Amino acid sequence: MIDGIIKRDGRLVPFDRKKISFAILRAAVAVGGRDRELAERLADRVVDELERRRKRDAAEGLAPSPPTVEEVQDTVEKMLIEGGHARTAKAYILYRYEHSLKRSKRESLTYSSENVPYRKLWEALSWAVDNRCHSLALLRETAREGRLPDLVSRCEDFYGREIRALLEGLGERLDQGLRVVIIAGPSSSGKTTTTIKIAEALAERGLRLVPINVDNYFFDLASHPRDPHGDFDFETPQALDLELFSRHLGLLAAGEEVETPRYDFKAGRRQGSSGTIRLGPRDILLVDSLHGLYEPMTDTVPAEAKFKVYIETLAQLKDDQGDFIRWTDVRMMRRMVRDMHFRNYNPRETLLHWYLVRRAELRHIVSRLRHAHAIVNSFMPYELLFHKARLAPLFPAFVEELAENPDRTDALARARRILRLFDGVPDWSDEEVVPPRSLLREFIGGSDYSYH
Repeated sequence: MIDGIIKRDGRLVPFDRKKISFAILRAAVAVGGRDRELAERLADRVVDELERRRKRDAAEGLAPSPPTVEEVQDTVEKMLIEGGHARTAKAYILYRYEHSLKRSKRESLTYSSENVPYRKLWEALSWAVDNRCHSLALLRETAREGRLPDLVSRCEDFYGREIRALLEGLGERLDQGLRVVIIAGPSSSGKTTTTIKIAEALAERGLRLVPINVDNYFFDLASHPRDPHGDFDFETPQALDLELFSRHLGLLAAGEEVETPRYDFKAGRRQGSSGTIRLGPRDILLVDSLHGLYEPMTDTVPAEAKFKVYIETLAQLKDDQGDFIRWTDVRMMRRMVRDMHFRNYNPRETLLHWYLVRRAELRHIVSRLRHAHAIVNSFMPYELLFHKARLAPLFPAFVEELAENPDRTDALARARRILRLFDGVPDWSDEEVVPPRSLLREFIGGSDYSYH
């Protein structure tokens, strides 16, 4: 029944079964396999599955259409995984992703000149494939078979390895005059939990992290411009008194005492002092800020005295449409859940405000990722189940409301995307499987750590 295939540009070209067996064999060779006959049998299974789908369509009165390239490749993945060829499936998935990067003229995951963030992405995708959580379909299978607690444990172990790798790099800098640790990353990436874990590890070495509250350096609200929707933009580094903050940082790194301002958020202005800071011989100053990698914030501190950490939800998980879920969507859901739980803040307002968050991320945060000394991937594939449990009932109303508002197209697109994502996320509400010191507890509550 199959005599053609639809290319990504829409062209119909002849169907060539040999290309399937060759692709399977190439993936097998990448992991040490050489069985050409097995590759041929697997290719036959792929073709049989594609033909079955078209026969089913015909039986239902639908006009059978040629398969697309993506459908064929998805079927190859399915046959490899169902056949127990996990290592070959992993190689095939990584090969597909490499080629998607080439088509979009992005740098290779494995051959990036800087390996930032591409090496981290490759590690994340490789781990996700090894642990069968690189798609919503596999998440549903995990939940259905009762294996979610095991996945939670694996995710927590992955994050733990990320922290240990960070600490190794930081440890190498301690003998080079380290005075400032900078924790940067976009909103709701997990900076607070990561900071606590760094502080615990340093305390074991007799060192103390001394925080400086960056929020106290906001300019008075009266000087903030509003956007066309009337929102104040607190997401840009220019919302901070960068000159004052940088001067204080330089003095602290040099061993001087500094009196820091106090920002009254209710009044919308700086009022008085929040106290003094001086670093002792075993103290390291902590800068926990969205914009910690923005050079004007810390340019008074010598480069060798700074260690820069970047945290991001580097999700490598596909939805049911075959698209990778967006990192910014994961963080927006985290912030919605956290603000509901801790701040009595309506998730609708978070959704409406997110375009400012995203604009600042792209302009001032993500673009400086390459300057980090360490990158931490804070994404937990299992977290999607708990975001759905808390947020899914709200999104149909968001979509309905925003569809009537032509000025909120960005929020509408995000709401529709999240609603579609939730359709594929399995239902799960038992939060007892989440460890009390998990990073996810920063957002859903119930942590052994004190955040707020």
